[in-house]
Amino acid sequence: MRRERRFRSNNHRFAFHFFLILFFGKQTVAELRYSIPEEMKEGTVVGNVAKDLGLDKTYLVDRRFRVVSGSKDAFFEVNPDNGALQVNKKIDREGLCLGSGAFVEITDVNDHSPSFSEKVQTFEIGEQSSPGTRFELHAARDPDAGMNSIRTYMLTSNDHFEIEIIQSDEDKIPFLVLKKSLDREQKDKHLLFVTAVDGGKPPRSGTLNVSITVLDINDNRPMFSQNNYQTEIYENVSVGTTVTKVDATDPDEGPNGEIEYSLSKTLARKVYEIFELDSLSGQITLKGSLDFEEADIYKLDVQASDKGTPPLTSRCRVIVKIKDVNDNPPEIEVTSLSNTVSEDSKPGTVISLISVTDNDSGINGKIISSITEKVPFELKPSYKENTYSLVTREVLDREQVPQYDITIKATDCGEPPISTFKTLNIQISDVNDNSPHFDQSPIQFYLVENNVAGKSIFSISATDNDINENAAVTYHILRGGSDNDLTPSFLNINSDNGQISALKSFDFETVKTFQFRVVASDSGTPSLSSNVTVNVFILDQNDNAPVILYPVSSNGSVEGVEEIPRNVNAGHLVTKVRAYDADIGYNGWLLFSLQEVTDHSLFGLDRYTGQIRTLRSFTETDEAEHKLVILVKDNGNVSLSATATVIVKLVEPKEAFAASDVKSSAKADEDNNVTFYLMITLGSVSALFLISIIVLIAMQCSKSTDYTSKYLQETNYDGTLCHSIQYRSGDKRYMLVGPRMSIGSTIVPGSHANTLVLPDRRRTSEEVSWFILTA
Repeated sequence: MRRERRFRSNNHRFAFHFFLILFFGKQTVAELRYSIPEEMKEGTVVGNVAKDLGLDKTYLVDRRFRVVSGSKDAFFEVNPDNGALQVNKKIDREGLCLGSGAFVEITDVNDHSPSFSEKVQTFEIGEQSSPGTRFELHAARDPDAGMNSIRTYMLTSNDHFEIEIIQSDEDKIPFLVLKKSLDREQKDKHLLFVTAVDGGKPPRSGTLNVSITVLDINDNRPMFSQNNYQTEIYENVSVGTTVTKVDATDPDEGPNGEIEYSLSKTLARKVYEIFELDSLSGQITLKGSLDFEEADIYKLDVQASDKGTPPLTSRCRVIVKIKDVNDNPPEIEVTSLSNTVSEDSKPGTVISLISVTDNDSGINGKIISSITEKVPFELKPSYKENTYSLVTREVLDREQVPQYDITIKATDCGEPPISTFKTLNIQISDVNDNSPHFDQSPIQFYLVENNVAGKSIFSISATDNDINENAAVTYHILRGGSDNDLTPSFLNINSDNGQISALKSFDFETVKTFQFRVVASDSGTPSLSSNVTVNVFILDQNDNAPVILYPVSSNGSVEGVEEIPRNVNAGHLVTKVRAYDADIGYNGWLLFSLQEVTDHSLFGLDRYTGQIRTLRSFTETDEAEHKLVILVKDNGNVSLSATATVIVKLVEPKEAFAASDVKSSAKADEDNNVTFYLMITLGSVSALFLISIIVLIAMQCSKSTDYTSKYLQETNYDGTLCHSIQYRSGDKRYMLVGPRMSIGSTIVPGSHANTLVLPDRRRTSEEVSWFILTA
């Protein structure tokens, strides 16, 4: 167009319109217009037809590329080697155009579509390229000329590129212009279509595929899928367990998109000891053991870094919450403890303060506390949770239980539950709440007569259930009893040990029993005391020898004469030896034996009764006088004895009767004297007997049920000069036998039974021996 304008403005120019017909596979007709000055030399190049038609120069010769003018004298020719249109001969414009300025135009038909030399054009554009950057596109070719040639280029609609056409001579050169920055991460390839449109009617077009590959730069940081990761694990999971996994992505490619994970360098040292992060996978595993009680949460800062130059990083936070398991037993702490509590403490008295804790949390740290034994103590909850007061629940008694081992059990509510035990030793301190007490009341002691004056005769002991000073017992005898009973005044007691000594020697025959009271006092404040009645029974010793009551002569000698008829039969009672022993029991049990006798075949002596009887009838040859010496001895351990002599004279029957009268008269006088003595003895013995009965009855009334002595008056009293008192204490039975009482005796038939009769002495100690002493 520029050339056409130039030709019109300069009349020295020569305009030439022509058709070029060439066979290029098929016949091609195109309209080209060139303007040249006239009178140009031969060989002057007007234009390059092949180039303007977009023809491949290598095929021009083979296709017989030429100018078809229809005239033998052609002004132009085409160089088949390069497609250049050259002046064949000088052109005289005035001669050719006859000076009219008119020209001949050959009109083109739009029978060709624009075409590109290549179907696809590829670009690689870095995403860092700035808007305005231009990229030259292949230009399309259209064999048509004039208005049918390429008029414009169009680009498919997109956000990043636009097309710009630059006119270069007769050519329109298209450029791809970047109007918006590229982002490979959003779109790494762009496929555009450039369409070349000619000016024909209707227009024709050709398309060029433009493939744009966006080259990556490290313009994206790694991005985590979450800004905060949160997970929960139990504290007892094993080492090596996967805790969680972080995941970051980088839309860049190549090294720019390769990610490495690491823990932040600013974390606490403990974190690095417990957790381990895989730098490639982002997996966090357990490296060390967990303990909820040490830390219940961990916050890990994880960094993701790409391998670009320079590398870009991003961070996320991983929160690991530790879940508690029941791995801690409860702990019992005694914050205040009084190891000693007085036995007079009232119920509700606080002994100690106890707190229980459990390092576990939730239900695992919920604690139930209790006392395992049945004790007079209880736990009372305080206003503060898991705090208790140990208080007394009942009245205490040190004498029953002096100390308590209180076991406190604390059990948590975990699954399975864990229990802890703690034992508290509580000592019960004593108060003086017990009086001294005697094992039995009243107390009986048996004292053998003839004791040594000043020596200990027995001891009394009282115990006190209290301890220390409250149990330190002292003794004293309670004076001022009966005015008639002066016996306690002869006794002395050791205040520390209760040893009792007598200041005089006792005689059974004078005093057989007496009583006194002993007081035992403790040393507590105030002092408590108790007393006991002590009954003392004097035990007999064999300190009295037998006394011969008959025969006794007028001059006081123990000798008698008995006259008997010579014609008496065997078994005739000659006489009876009567004796008395002031001792009792075995000591007063008398046995008779013949010490001397002239003829053993004539007389016999009953060893128990003292009766002398004939063993056979007398003969004429028997002596008229016989002497019998009788030995009377008691049955004591050291036997005491006395002897009596009886002279037996044999007389004729008539003489015997006369002698009998005389003897009866003498006998009457003698009996009167004996009766007098016997009455005195009987009176004294009866008085002693009555006193003993009264004392024993009083003792019986004052005794307790367990230790009551039962005094039994023997119903076998026969009015003789012998008496007996039988009594029992506990499981033992005792008997006091005095003169002239027959108790449970066996009377020898045919006799007056005035002699003591005893059963076998070899009986056991539990058996009771019965004594009979007759007059």
